[in-house]
Amino acid sequence: MIVVVGIGADGMAGLGAAALAELRGASVVYGSPRQLDLLDDTVTSERRSWPTPLLPALESLLADVDGDAHVVASGDPMLHGIGATLVRTLGAERVRVLPTVSSVALACARLGWALEDTEVIRVTEAEPVTAVRRGGQAVALSRDAGTPAALASLLAGRGRGDSEMTVLEQLGGPRERVRAGTAAQWADAPPVGVDPLNVVAVRYLPDERVLSIAPDDAFDHDGQLTKQSIRAVTLAALAPRPGELLWDVGAGSGSVAVEWCRAGSGCRAVAFERDTERAQRITGNAAAFGVSVPPFGAAPASFDNAPEPDAIFIGGGLTAPGLLDECLKRLRPGGRLVANAVTAESEAVLAQAHSQHGGALRRFQHYTGEPIGSFTGYRPSYPVSQWVLRR
Repeated sequence: MIVVVGIGADGMAGLGAAALAELRGASVVYGSPRQLDLLDDTVTSERRSWPTPLLPALESLLADVDGDAHVVASGDPMLHGIGATLVRTLGAERVRVLPTVSSVALACARLGWALEDTEVIRVTEAEPVTAVRRGGQAVALSRDAGTPAALASLLAGRGRGDSEMTVLEQLGGPRERVRAGTAAQWADAPPVGVDPLNVVAVRYLPDERVLSIAPDDAFDHDGQLTKQSIRAVTLAALAPRPGELLWDVGAGSGSVAVEWCRAGSGCRAVAFERDTERAQRITGNAAAFGVSVPPFGAAPASFDNAPEPDAIFIGGGLTAPGLLDECLKRLRPGGRLVANAVTAESEAVLAQAHSQHGGALRRFQHYTGEPIGSFTGYRPSYPVSQWVLRR
């Protein structure tokens, strides 16, 4: 059995009787150097720091221990912690977790925030841009002392300088410190002497959250944009599932990839775009929504450099020789391919593909009400043909 004991910045003083008994009776305790240093002299076992990288060595390391192996972890080990990693790797039947209060719970308690209304964002192993949001409130688990300033700069640079930020350091310990400011203030004068053990609480302002498909003006584009109404039916056809990866081929502004990433927990996307200026625009649009959409260059030449997809969207380049065939080769069982076309030449490609492979062929026409003198008439946009294939 692997016994994982959560410990806070207050050390062993904050542990219950069961957790204390486990640590004091252990033969070997694993953990990071910071967590192991929180143990006092009543823990007489051997202390071993985790190796780097951890995951490849995890199971063999713990198998070397006679009897139960003990692990000390920060706060609640099941909240983005080693406890969840061990359960995924070894199975729940081999892991017992004794949590203490998490830094997220402590931060919400200090601020008077309801936990259920607060998003938790892990920046410990990701870029600060992944903590950019367009409204609401969140607690970001910082990578290091520079995370608060980096996040403040990102928010201020994206028109969210009014966002209220609080950095909470050494929560629950004798050196706890809480400081508040705005993103604009901290972008100009970052808080100094921030402890590496910190979380950042943010109330994002202005609150411009859109839980449905985002409006067109939320994206920077040069006209190569899948419009909101077509984006909605495209996402419905792509049917994103938690943790899946999308290829956005001929991505243009990257709007479909961004919407995919917003659609569910862990949804990821990469973009294929040959135009370097558009590739930069894709990166900027993704950052504005707090997601990451790496550009991979032209399709299909760059396909081998990208992770395998769960779904593929083709928004441009359908007439490029071999592109559709290469996409179909990459489509695994259970995968979905959605291709949109607005030109007669691209529609011909879709008609032939439908004839060969089946699937569903659809056409959408969108009209917008516009003034005609003192009256209103409907102006049509280009019709969009869509082919959907499910493996």
